[in-house]
Amino acid sequence: MTQKTQFPGVFWRNPHDLKTLVENRTTYTLDNCELNIFETHQSAEKVNLVFGDLVLTTMLKGKKVMHLFDRPGFDYMPGESVIVPPNEVMKIDFPEAHWDNPTQCIALSISKEMIENTFNLLNERFSSKVLTQEWGLDLSYFHLINTQDLSEIINRFVRIGVKERSREKDLIASLALKELLIRLTQTQAREMLEKTYKELSGSNRLAHVVEYIKKNIRENLQLEELASQACMSKAHFLRTFKNELGLTPMEYVVKERLKLARYYLVMGGFQIQEVCLMSGFNNLTNFIRAFKKEFQHTPKAFQRISEK
Repeated sequence: MTQKTQFPGVFWRNPHDLKTLVENRTTYTLDNCELNIFETHQSAEKVNLVFGDLVLTTMLKGKKVMHLFDRPGFDYMPGESVIVPPNEVMKIDFPEAHWDNPTQCIALSISKEMIENTFNLLNERFSSKVLTQEWGLDLSYFHLINTQDLSEIINRFVRIGVKERSREKDLIASLALKELLIRLTQTQAREMLEKTYKELSGSNRLAHVVEYIKKNIRENLQLEELASQACMSKAHFLRTFKNELGLTPMEYVVKERLKLARYYLVMGGFQIQEVCLMSGFNNLTNFIRAFKKEFQHTPKAFQRISEK
């Protein structure tokens, strides 16, 4: 299970400014985009929301049940994002919203011109993609668990929209928006690989490397070895992996080991030293440090929480 990256509370208005208890909306208009922050303070069902541009929504607090594309509803929780195409109606339930526990969500609508210009530039400058043919968004992967990089840029964009007061605000927001689109495609790429690496491993070099990592996660994996598996030079492999997935190959290896360690801790019955070795770490101190950074708890504390 992928760890969700949570957002801190976002305080964008005075409580006295509340106009409605269901999807109270605060809007910040910028060049090429519109930032909307929604709050719901009472339970509700079948609330419709639609935008004329593509919209990235991200949950901050509480729980929604989202209905999209005439599919069954799915739980929408903090640490998750949903990409919605233009003019698609979002039908939303708020089963747990309450005055003392409001649902909070942002919706960032992005102009078609900004999206096209950003991806055209990327396709011109970084055209040699391996995982997909070109840069862009894939709406097959519309419900995402936020990576740390994606969460950080979304948070930064909210701060720019809400707090930035300089004359350069629109330029700053435009640069942040380009980075957000890049992080979004990288998050989608990692989501796609997690679901398809086995079937793609025979025809795609990155998928083959991901499968190799997963099969050999307890071994002493080295960058040179992974580059060889991809039939690339070390420099080319490092650059390609980072550009397309948003993290280096060795960062990916560490995250895979931490996922495995988390699985063993939830399973129970193992000592921390055993979990360290079983998940591919060869240094207990490094393991504890990396685990705490990823999951905000030491392995021992996480184990205690899982046992409750």
